[in-house]
Amino acid sequence: MATLSLTWTEHPPTEFTGGAVTVGNFDGVHRGHQALVAAARRWADRVGGPCVVVTFDPPPAALLHPRPDKAIPLTTYAERAELLHASGADHVVTLKTDAGLLSLSPEAFFEDVLLGLFRAKAVVEGYNFRFGRGRAGDTTTLRELCAKSGLAFEEVASLMVAGEAVSSSRVRTALNDGDVATATELLGRAYRIAGTVVSGARRGRTIGFPTANLDNVPTLLPKEGVYAVRAIVSGTGYPAAANIGPNPTFGDDARKIEVHLIDFNGDLYGTQLAVEFVARLRDTKSFANVDELVDQLHRDVSAAKAILDPLRLRVEHILRTEATELGLDGSQLEVVEVVNGIATVRLGAVCASCSGNLHVIVAALEQELRRHVPEVEILEPIA
Repeated sequence: MATLSLTWTEHPPTEFTGGAVTVGNFDGVHRGHQALVAAARRWADRVGGPCVVVTFDPPPAALLHPRPDKAIPLTTYAERAELLHASGADHVVTLKTDAGLLSLSPEAFFEDVLLGLFRAKAVVEGYNFRFGRGRAGDTTTLRELCAKSGLAFEEVASLMVAGEAVSSSRVRTALNDGDVATATELLGRAYRIAGTVVSGARRGRTIGFPTANLDNVPTLLPKEGVYAVRAIVSGTGYPAAANIGPNPTFGDDARKIEVHLIDFNGDLYGTQLAVEFVARLRDTKSFANVDELVDQLHRDVSAAKAILDPLRLRVEHILRTEATELGLDGSQLEVVEVVNGIATVRLGAVCASCSGNLHVIVAALEQELRRHVPEVEILEPIA
């Protein structure tokens, strides 16, 4: 597997050619993107060539129609390439966006890039793909161009979650709202940021809650607030609580990212720290005094521990998956606790329209849970 950055006039190595190609921005590499790459992977295997994903730096829309709300990416290019490889891509190519590339007509883009650079035998794109100068080309255009040149073409339908198509914009909206649970559902994994641990005011140490202060985070931050997170240090994960925003109790208005690694001892200054967002705990707020703040931090850490318990996470994953397969909104399901073989679950809006069949649904969920997590025997729903 390889990752390259090229201009649109530079030819890639021959091992990048003669396979299946899919083109797009792929910011976030959400579940819709993963489905697209999986389809390209199948075509690559059929035609006996590589699965190649082509993206752009910067995204064409950032030059043509700049929007501040989309200026900060969901993933760095390195993270994007890693996720695309994990989804099935053999090679990831980032084309440097310039005036010449943007001036290509749909036909010229097809001839010069898809055929000229990659000698594609199959092209796979999503239902809403647009390409060429002024976004004049769409999947109908591409299908016709592929047919004339003898290339296979597949249009991948939208992937629906909660009645709407999965998109990078939906992920961005969820994060801006602090709804990291929905972001996880759309991405198929917890949303992650990473940065360098820098020295802060060191107040946390004086009150028993030392924090790692993150700087140089190049990707979008969720809404200000306190979250249950996983902190990743040198490949090892630790349960943690993170605050994004100011510290008004101490009169500090600067927006910071402070991460308290639970039961961790060690010096993190200068190291790279990744943070995966699991659940939102509360809004950032000011406390009357330090004692009130400390009391709240104890509650935050206890809540984070409960949420990040490995057994609880397994139970939640199984139940949300099964609920979705039953045609329900699995993202609304919340596991409160798993104790002594009993999983207590808040169904929320999952069964808002199925009260008459609630016992049937709970029985189905319980049966599936027992099959996958035998240490849990009883599913107990609460309001």
